[in-house]
Amino acid sequence: MLMMMAPYATASTNYEVSFLVIAGGGGAGGGSGSGGGGGGYRSSWNNENSGQDQAAESPAVFEIGTEYTYSVGGGGGGSTGNGSTGTNSEITGSDFTSITSLGGGAGRGSGQGGTGGSGGGDAWNGSGGGDGTANQGCDGGDGTNGGAHGYPGAGGGGAKTAGGNISSYCSNGGCCGSGGYGQTSTINGSSVARAGGGGGGSTASHSPGSGRDGGGGGSTGHGPNSSTANTGGGGGGGAGWPSARSGGSGASGIIILRMPTANYSGTQSGGSVTTSGDDTIITYTSSGSYTA
Repeated sequence: MLMMMAPYATASTNYEVSFLVIAGGGGAGGGSGSGGGGGGYRSSWNNENSGQDQAAESPAVFEIGTEYTYSVGGGGGGSTGNGSTGTNSEITGSDFTSITSLGGGAGRGSGQGGTGGSGGGDAWNGSGGGDGTANQGCDGGDGTNGGAHGYPGAGGGGAKTAGGNISSYCSNGGCCGSGGYGQTSTINGSSVARAGGGGGGSTASHSPGSGRDGGGGGSTGHGPNSSTANTGGGGGGGAGWPSARSGGSGASGIIILRMPTANYSGTQSGGSVTTSGDDTIITYTSSGSYTA
């Protein structure tokens, strides 16, 4: 529904808008599967780092009278086999190149982790974690041949750090990879960490990997642990005992805009509006638009 909010000052020139764009996290694999990767993470706010701990991007410049549309990505589904890649989040407008964050890489029930914003973890056979995307997220954790190691799963990559590797030797105790850490942003007025990786799942004899910053934890002997909605966290790997259990779904993403209230037009569809000091903040958890 179109929201007309008045009175607001009308900007007379084009103006800068800070953004945080996070894609949906990758779904996890099952049967001692690996964790899904966090959704791609792009930020231009307050010199806070983007994905892979890289420098903040430049703010977007909005053109007066132009409509900008927003698409928030959903999390990839978990599976007893291989999980699914998360969906991209994107800002588009007729006057500038789209700002796109890539969905998180899928975790696996076997084989190499999927590529994405952050990569999915490797599922125990030593093929390697999936690749993250430059300036968006990190690689998934690496595996090792199973056998005596109990077939544990590696962790999915996060926006800040890579997913945890499977230990080269596992006795009873922790050997699954934990998810990589996400990045922290204060764009909405409070400090929140998002786009972490999911933890690896395991058999009954080993501790599952922890999920990080919205990512789901791995499991052992029960169903998947949930990721946290609208964080872009990866799904947690499914257990391999007493039978192959499904991995968890990745979390949906989010788009947040921040601009001086003096420039805010009040013309938008979707999103929730808050203020912090002299700024207006619009948070999108699904599709929407804003006219500058």
